[in-house]
Amino acid sequence: MNTPFEMEKCPWDQSTYVGRWHYYFWVTNPMLCLKTDQELEKAKSLRSSYLNGTLPPGTTTEQLLAAKQIYESSFHPDTGQKQNVFGRMCFQVPGGMAITGAMLSFYKTVPAVVFWQWINQSFNALVNYTNRNANSPLSQTQMATAYCSATIAACVTSIKFKQYLTNNASPFFQRYVPFAAVAAANCVNIPLMRQTELLKGVDVYDADKNRVGCSKLAAAKGISQVIVSRIVMCAPGMVLLPVIMEKLENKSTWFKRNTWIHAPFQTLAVGCFLIGMVPTACALFPQFSSIKLSTLEKFENAAYCDIVNNCKNPPAVVYCNKGL
Repeated sequence: MNTPFEMEKCPWDQSTYVGRWHYYFWVTNPMLCLKTDQELEKAKSLRSSYLNGTLPPGTTTEQLLAAKQIYESSFHPDTGQKQNVFGRMCFQVPGGMAITGAMLSFYKTVPAVVFWQWINQSFNALVNYTNRNANSPLSQTQMATAYCSATIAACVTSIKFKQYLTNNASPFFQRYVPFAAVAAANCVNIPLMRQTELLKGVDVYDADKNRVGCSKLAAAKGISQVIVSRIVMCAPGMVLLPVIMEKLENKSTWFKRNTWIHAPFQTLAVGCFLIGMVPTACALFPQFSSIKLSTLEKFENAAYCDIVNNCKNPPAVVYCNKGL
């Protein structure tokens, strides 16, 4: 690197989509899931040493960059606590490919649909909780409500959609039952899992990361962006794979006859899609969602007044951590 290393600064320009894509491709590398607790603590310790100005002699830029990558993939940005490995974004490829592959393979019976939607929503609930804005605590009752509501929404959507398609469309279109259920559940799971942010607001900051107030509107915008990102993340695999499977089954007698290969084939194919789609979806919006002060003045006057009262020179734009 030609410029001095800065631990708090991203190696890529986060104001551009390409810069954000490079960053998320770097930090969601599935191989980071294999890091041991010892390696994670070592990276955290090296990062702390840098920030405290107590770096061990001989520490290289490459070591600092590696510590930054490991830390930002495995520790929560708000609390600094180590995240559950299954909820980390770097686990999206192995976790998502296994579950999505199963949903796409086992969709023909109602019990199979319900079972895999339950598994998927359990995984989603963990991911949503792990990547929430941690400055807005969630009670166990709220978490249980969010989990149950999203699971019910996914199951009801998948069953009703399957029944409709069974009566009104060809078997090919039934392959899209899992995607419809996942999209519907995301619209329920994420807002409910992060309901405290919507009810009480999230901390908002100026461009220098100084807290200036709290806003419900900023929370709603950030959560909406996360919902869009999650649906985009799974869309290519769940939309294109049914077409690919249909063509393979129609053109290859061997493939159609050997049904045992369908599930592993779809699982691996989903993994290939997710390797590119996880950073693609995460990079759609900046990590710190922005909202104009004039917008708050118009739609959330209480938050606007609070910011104006807290600042001698109120910023024209405020930011909040939207989560992932």
